Amino acid sequence: MKGIKKSLTEEYLYLDFSHQMEGCIFPLHTSVTLFLLSYCDCKIFKVGLVLTKESTDISLKNVVPQDVEIQIISKQELPAIVQNCCLPAVVEKPDNFCRAGLAVVLRHIIQKSYEADPSKKEILELLGFKKTCLKACAEVSQWTRLCELTIPLAIENFLKESSDQHPTIPAEILQLERKLSEPVRVHNDDKLRRQKLKQQKAAGVGPAQAKSKVFRQETSEELDSSSKSLELQVAFSKLAVYEEPATTNREPSHIRKAKVSDLPPLEHVFAEGLYFTLADIVLLPCIHHFLAIICKKLSEKLIEFPLLAAWYQRIQEVPRVKTAASQCGIQFLHLPELLTTLKEQDANLSEVPGVEEQNDTSFLGGPRPTMTKLMEKGIEVMFSPHPCPTWTLDWNSLPAAVSPKEGKMSSDRALRKQQQLNNLVYVVTSQAKPGDRIVDFCSGGGHVGIVLAHMLPSCQVTLIENKELSLIRAKKRSDELGLSNIWFIQANMEYFTGMFNIGVALHACGVATDMVIEHCIKTRAAFVTCPCCYGFIQNTSKFNFPKSEQFKKTLSYKEHMILCRFADQTAVQLPAQRRLIGKQCMCLVDLDRARAAEERGYSVQVISMEPESCSPKNNMIVGVPI
Repeated sequence: MKGIKKSLTEEYLYLDFSHQMEGCIFPLHTSVTLFLLSYCDCKIFKVGLVLTKESTDISLKNVVPQDVEIQIISKQELPAIVQNCCLPAVVEKPDNFCRAGLAVVLRHIIQKSYEADPSKKEILELLGFKKTCLKACAEVSQWTRLCELTIPLAIENFLKESSDQHPTIPAEILQLERKLSEPVRVHNDDKLRRQKLKQQKAAGVGPAQAKSKVFRQETSEELDSSSKSLELQVAFSKLAVYEEPATTNREPSHIRKAKVSDLPPLEHVFAEGLYFTLADIVLLPCIHHFLAIICKKLSEKLIEFPLLAAWYQRIQEVPRVKTAASQCGIQFLHLPELLTTLKEQDANLSEVPGVEEQNDTSFLGGPRPTMTKLMEKGIEVMFSPHPCPTWTLDWNSLPAAVSPKEGKMSSDRALRKQQQLNNLVYVVTSQAKPGDRIVDFCSGGGHVGIVLAHMLPSCQVTLIENKELSLIRAKKRSDELGLSNIWFIQANMEYFTGMFNIGVALHACGVATDMVIEHCIKTRAAFVTCPCCYGFIQNTSKFNFPKSEQFKKTLSYKEHMILCRFADQTAVQLPAQRRLIGKQCMCLVDLDRARAAEERGYSVQVISMEPESCSPKNNMIVGVPI
């Protein structure tokens, strides 16, 4: 088939298409996106299903929403910017602004659907309290990672294994079941918990009896009855199914004076708590396929997932969910009523593997013992000389939109930002060759990337940033300058898959610096990074600290974390001696990063930016592949 016909006003949504099974399209990311389009009744996007492999048997009947224009295309027909990203992705004309990754794309679909019809306020409610649902990137948020990455992938693997007699239950599903058992935290939970206590007292129900209700499914009759729990009243009142629970009467004094510790916890109605959100949209196609296999082949295991089964039944009561699901090939299962005791549930949940705490009995507190330990092993604070400490851009001769003064910042801060840029731009322009691809990771408003695109017109510069508004501001500045060698990608950096020659990051927070360096090493690209927020460094699913073999042999994890915490104490208002110790700790943390890169075939320098007053976080880590 021919590719999608281009239009100046429409946006193009590209989804992977690998295969169909049980009437649904895979990978699950695609099914999830189509389900959201159907739920929102969104007809804004032209949709391209991108073949991941040659397929001759493609039937889209009853598996995609009605009135959505869909065409089958090949990877070669994708716009160049999209070919550098993981799908799903949305691109708008003139093909230089792309949004990639499941959470970013879904949030964009919700926003555009609401803008097209502001009367659909329930669609905007999918973004949750303060519109933060799945906003934190998967690299730092365990919940986003679970919903966006690990559960869809685990279910796909589970389905592949289902041809075996006894497929293994994914650990991620056990983790979700445990999550649904945790007390709900909401911004007004004290008020709601007092209402729940009042409800329990009026019904003569004890805390244990009340809590056990969560371990079985509510039927439609129960949802329509006056005996529904407070959580269900609150959840479904927001969905305009029921009226708000009455709150005008003042609670009795014994309810008002009850200690917070004596209030009953709020229980999950939906995935994130009381309210139906984007997280439920993401999880539904995944959990549906999981339960379908469980019912077919492992029916005796169903009793181990009472909360998941209850959630699956409950979500069907949400307006438009059944209709949207049926348009995407999801036919809801009829599950048997599950009854299990609290004791049995606690026993099941206790078997879920958790994260073991690191217990280090040899740990010595404070930065000085740790620094002494390193010195005894020949590791000392040492900076490489700055290659050109007095070099500066001629800011007065540059167009106004190039300068950070165009951003919303004070003149003093803009001057310091210019000084920071002088350092990074000098190093990058010294390395760059015509035709090079340069990536500005965690680009924010584009202060680094826009200067580089202007100074290096023969290079392609790509800005990658998770925050949409920052990237939109950067694009506006770029348009004012008429830059044609610049791309904008709103995505987590792991969704960028393109090749590049130089990676740069100014004040990438915490482990984001390590992610930038790792991305560059995997591509064998040079890197120029200026770290920030050392106090946020911690072990993640991808990184363990210390990173280098030299530091691992000397420091424990806790000792390294002490260096990170003190490395954040460099603010100008602190005493000079404390700032000095902070600067030394910064250097040692970055030396560990440098040594780790050297172990993987890089020549690395840790340089102090000039002037040092340009920022309390004034280190540069410069790495070049050998």
